[in-house]
Formats: sequence, C-alpha cells, structure tokens
Amino acid sequence: MSSSSGFIDKHGLWTEDQRARSKEVTDRIAKDGVKLVRVAWSDPHGVSRAKTVTSEVFRGAMTNGYNINVATATLDASGARVFSSFTRGGGLGLEEMTGSPNLIIVPDPFTFRVLPWEPTVGWVLCDDYFTSGRPFHFSPRHVLRKQVERLSGRGLRSVVGLEVEWYLLRLADDRLTEQNLGAPGIKGRALRAYPVEPGYSFHSETSFDLMHEPIARLASAYEALDLPVRSFENEWGPGQVECTFGPADALRAADNLLLFRTATRQIMRRMGYLASFMCRPKVKGLYSSGWHLHQSLVDSAGTNAFTPSESGIPLSSLGMSYLGGLLAHGIPATVFANPTVNAYRRFRANSLAPDRLAWGNDHRGVMLRILGEPGDPASRIENRLGEPSANPYLYVASQIITGLDGIDNSLDPGAPDTDPYSTDRTRLPKSLPLALDSLSQSALFRREMGDLFVNYYLALKRKEADRFAEFVAANSLDPSSDEITDWEQNEYFDFF
Repeated sequence: MSSSSGFIDKHGLWTEDQRARSKEVTDRIAKDGVKLVRVAWSDPHGVSRAKTVTSEVFRGAMTNGYNINVATATLDASGARVFSSFTRGGGLGLEEMTGSPNLIIVPDPFTFRVLPWEPTVGWVLCDDYFTSGRPFHFSPRHVLRKQVERLSGRGLRSVVGLEVEWYLLRLADDRLTEQNLGAPGIKGRALRAYPVEPGYSFHSETSFDLMHEPIARLASAYEALDLPVRSFENEWGPGQVECTFGPADALRAADNLLLFRTATRQIMRRMGYLASFMCRPKVKGLYSSGWHLHQSLVDSAGTNAFTPSESGIPLSSLGMSYLGGLLAHGIPATVFANPTVNAYRRFRANSLAPDRLAWGNDHRGVMLRILGEPGDPASRIENRLGEPSANPYLYVASQIITGLDGIDNSLDPGAPDTDPYSTDRTRLPKSLPLALDSLSQSALFRREMGDLFVNYYLALKRKEADRFAEFVAANSLDPSSDEITDWEQNEYFDFF
C-alpha cells in the first residue's frame, strides 16, 4: 500500500513536519539496528501503556497506524472494569464504544527514542483514533492538544517547567509470591522496599552520595532520551528525590513527564530498586511528595507575556488575570493535579504543601507562587498543588483552561497572601470524593472538556474512591485518619 492511501494520509493526521521526521525515524531504525519498537500511549491515569512490534511492522504503522483495544481506557488503577463494555454503547451511551472495539494508534515521529537501557528497542508515543479517523474521546493527549490549539489561535504558547518528587527505594523481595498477585479490582500486596538513605537531612551531600550509582545511571539515560532534566536533589524524606526540568512547550513537557516516569521505573527495577511516584507510600518515615508545575505564556515573537513592565508588580496584567483564573477554579481543578485517594493527606498547614487557595510572591507556603521581575524572561507562576502521579496531560490542560478563563474575564486574584496557612481563603478538598464533586459542578470544565469527558472521568475515579470506601468500612477504619492504609499502598505504590 502506498503512503498516499494509508490511514494517516487518508485522515490527514500528520503535519508536514511529522511526515519529514518520519523519514528520519525510518533511517535511524535501520542505522541503529533497532529490532523492536514499543508503540506507547497514555491511559487516563497518565501511565504509559504499550505494545511491542517488530521494526518491519512499525514501518507499516508509520503509514496505517496500529490496532489496539480500547480496554485500557475503561479500567481503573486496579484493572477493574468501570464501564459495561459488552453492552450496547459500552456503558457510555456511545455506539462506537460497543463491545470493547479496536482503536488505531498513530505514532508521533517527534517522540521517537531508542531506549538506552535496551539499545535495539525503540519507543514512540502515539495518538489514539477510532477506525473512522475521529480522535478518541477519552485520550488525555487529545484533551491537552485542544487547549494548546486554543492558545495558538490567540498567538500564544504555554511554556511549562517541572519539579517532580519521587522515592528511590531498595527492593526487599527478589521475586513475586502469590501474595503479590491480585485480580481485576483487587490489588495484590505491594512489594516490600526500604529507604536507601536515612532522610531528613535536607540536601545532604553524604546522604545523596548513597544514591549516586542509580542516579548516575538515570542521568545518563535521560541525556540519551533527550529529556531536559536539569538537576537531582536529595529532598526531605528518606530516599526522596526531586528532579527539575528545563522549560518546554506544554505538549512536549507532558510527553517528557510520561517518558520520564516510565523510564525511571524501568531502569531502577533492573538495578534492584523501586522508583515510586505515589504521593506518600506506606513506608515508615516517608514524607509526601509533590509535583510543582511552572507555567507562563509566550507570544508569537517568543516574548514572555507574564513578564511585568515595572517594579512592584508581580506579573503583567495578562499574567495577573491568568493567575486569577487559576484561583477562581482551583477547587474543581484539584482532582486533575491530585487524582488519587492518597494525595489528599498532603494538604496540611506548614507542610511545604498548600492547604487553601492562596498566592504570594516567592512564598513556598502558598498554592500559587509567583516568580517575576521586570525584564525577567523567566517570569512565571509555580502551581504547588500537584502530586507526582498526576496525569501530565490533564494537569497541564487544567491550567490552560482555568488560566484562559481568567484572561477572558479579567479576573482579579486579589492581594497576595503573606500568611497563607491563616489567610481567609477557600480550603482545598479534604478527599478525592469531595474533589470529584467539585469537578462535577464546574461549568467551565464541562464546557471546555465536554460533558462526555468529564462524566467519563468522574465515573472512572469514583469507582476508585468507592473501592477505598468499601475497604475502610470493611476494616472499621477512621476515614479521617492520617495513617496510610494497606489499600493505598497496594493500589498505588507499584502502579505509579
């Protein structure tokens, strides 16, 4: 079949730049002796899913895409089926979802890499489509791309920098047992692991040196993968690491985060470690991890549109309105930054995490920290709300949606907060169900993401919250307790 008659060309799914890059990818596969390629996509949880194909089959996928099952979009984090896939409408009222049908994933040639820990294996991120060529309704990458295109229509780009915390732990078990095996809806016991350094000695060079070998291996891999990781820091908890990223356009930043998490977990597992992006694992002494998202808008000339024009003003007027939008819709946006039961234990006073909708100038106790000076091209807003297991596409999309609403309505964020844990501001949700209720009532997210996607996401996450509630009730636990449960550890520790 000629390239002009393939699925990609028939439906106009590639730009000319992607088409040109696809030729470079084909040449590299031949030159580097790539034998297998992992064609990957993001599930709704922001976890990388993949099929492995031969290089010959992959060349065909660069014309016609590749078939996958829609199933990964219908399962919660435990593998439990959330929707009635085998009934008419697939439990979603959509004829095209009946019977758990095939989708076609289309490689994005700009995301192609050769895996440094497996040098005959390629990796490429794909977009998912129905066989009709329509974008898949529930694709997180499509959700973000829509918001990026909204910005582009205004002559703007979203630039995003990442600060992600995670845990490096040494595995205590060298093999799985029957206790580690679960079933759909029931997670097996999490693998046992222990810290590699004692923790609570912030930025200790000696403690960090205990992690040098795995960190050095990761640094080499990130460079080979062209991931813009700038630094590694020994954070607060035992074995807690923070990685910072250089700024990138919003879609590229989200793609980078997806690859970063899956690469980190795979490389560490091969070395006998476990890398966990769970917010707060149930390991004695561990502290909650966060994901801080730095963001600004850049105009068509490449100028930072958030940079203030004079001293005494934290951001430009456009930047202040964007900030106002983040505050005005911060409660319904919370679930996209904190999609797990475990995350809501993090919102406590004086904890290096926010507990309410507050903003301030270079203040680490607020939710929205402003870093801006006249003439500073790096002027930006740092949202300190997120947890490291958040879906990067939905987290970033939520920021653009709420920020643009602030611009469109000239929303005023009010005065900065200098005592954020005492200020009279709206408190963040105390649980996943409360955050989901807020999203359900958001006219803005329903308008911009669509009722179909919002209702789908609510059903997916409520299934998860309901399973947790059943565990709490069955074990007569206090749902308001700060103690991490076995359910959370089993559910999230080795999933994220």
